[in-house]
Amino acid sequence: MIKTNDHNQLHLFDPWDFLSPKRRKLLDDSWAGLFQKEILRSLPVNLIKPCFSREAGRPTKELFTMLGVLLLQQAHDLTDEETVSQLAFNIQWHYALNLTEESDAAKYLCLKTLWNFRQLMIEKKLDKALFNAIADKLSVVFQVNADNQRIDSVHVKSNMRRLGRISIFAASINKFLVNLKRKSPDHFSGISTDVIGKYISEKALSCFSMVKPSDSAKTLASVSKDLYHLIQEFKSDSDVSSMYSYKLLERVLKEQCNLEVDPESGQKVALKAPKEIPSNSLQNPSDPDATYSGHKGQGYQVQVMETFTETEDEDEKARTLNLITHVEVEPASASDANALIPAMDAAKQRNLSPKELQADSLYGSDENHQIAQSDGINLVSPTMGTTKKEKLSLTDFNLAADGQIITCPQGHAPVFKKKKKERITQGFPLDTCMGCPQLEDCPVRLGKKYAYSRYTAKAARIARRRAYEQTDEFKNRYRWRAGVEATMSEYDRRTGVKRLKYRGLQAVRFAATLKAAGINLFRATIVQKALSYA
Repeated sequence: MIKTNDHNQLHLFDPWDFLSPKRRKLLDDSWAGLFQKEILRSLPVNLIKPCFSREAGRPTKELFTMLGVLLLQQAHDLTDEETVSQLAFNIQWHYALNLTEESDAAKYLCLKTLWNFRQLMIEKKLDKALFNAIADKLSVVFQVNADNQRIDSVHVKSNMRRLGRISIFAASINKFLVNLKRKSPDHFSGISTDVIGKYISEKALSCFSMVKPSDSAKTLASVSKDLYHLIQEFKSDSDVSSMYSYKLLERVLKEQCNLEVDPESGQKVALKAPKEIPSNSLQNPSDPDATYSGHKGQGYQVQVMETFTETEDEDEKARTLNLITHVEVEPASASDANALIPAMDAAKQRNLSPKELQADSLYGSDENHQIAQSDGINLVSPTMGTTKKEKLSLTDFNLAADGQIITCPQGHAPVFKKKKKERITQGFPLDTCMGCPQLEDCPVRLGKKYAYSRYTAKAARIARRRAYEQTDEFKNRYRWRAGVEATMSEYDRRTGVKRLKYRGLQAVRFAATLKAAGINLFRATIVQKALSYA
């Protein structure tokens, strides 16, 4: 049965009048006061109500309280036990959640109820709705100007151990054998005692982690052969081959090995070279969603987009809320280049679309620039790669907005122009170019009639961007992007996002998203205090 309190209803008597004026002011000025006044009523309880019956069953825990508890747990980076304790005894939590009665029904929460509500939120993917509700409310309350925004990603790790190749094989086999023993003892009894002794004995996995470097190749060949034989042994058994742990064995074999034909023994397992293993390969059977980034390692990455203000005035900074408007959790192997457009679309749907968006070079592909421009967004991002300093490039030419060359580095204009679809051809007088002191370093090529410069419209756009990046105007504008690094530091220091207590993409997404909502709450509290003293 659904239970919700009407937090819009006023009390006949102030339930918090037992607090002294100074203590009450401390609460009102803290995150708890802001949460009770602005956030609590905005929590999207209507999205979780359909999960419960309106008439049958015992009453649920009060839904506003439960959503608030799940948010505050992530914002303060608490364990489940600490969360239960805070709800039971912390007056800041009581004030924030407007818990005015002294009863177990209001202030006591068992661990199982907390787990069930969190799992429900994860499965229904309601973390994004909760984040959006809070961000949208704060944007209205603090009149956030979303015209200038910046985006970046941060690498996060789930609650899993870092495994090498040998340990990935061994842990996957161990997981399969343990599950097989539990689900089908008859099938398990047919497995060789040598394999069972190697992989599910008390010290099996720890032995594999202590293999000497000189023995690693031999051990890796042995465990890969054992994994292949287990797959072949149960390949035709539908009951076993449908098991999730069996699917993991197949995934490891596909990602880590090649099957070769041996004239004597038939199929033979050959290990792939490390560089051939895909970045989205299995990193640990306990967290199959985690992938690998060659730059940052195993885990996930979180895309964060926030507003910012271009001012040097410290007082104005203190009174302006830099609001996180978008959060998205991705596998670590995902490219930042593919995250920009979804972030812009998500902000646009919530009327928080920027006019200028700053990002690092990974986001600044020509395609992204074109799409952003079509949406009326000025993407400020450096181009990828560099040009040879000792050679001239298209960047050194004076280009028009349509990509046509106006003059060369020596100040000469082309006498022949041709544009066909995305291909541009420009011709300079032969005698002029042949007498040029920079001919050897110039990208033009001598022809029968002219000295030709041939390039694409895309190359022209990139060249114009490179030239603009050398100007003081660009450097003065782009310097504001660096502020997002402070946001990533705050995100980690205040909420512990880089070391999460959960595994799996859905659980990691839930935690990282609510932690970002917590950052918005803490920032808004600081701004509220600055405005009250202005």
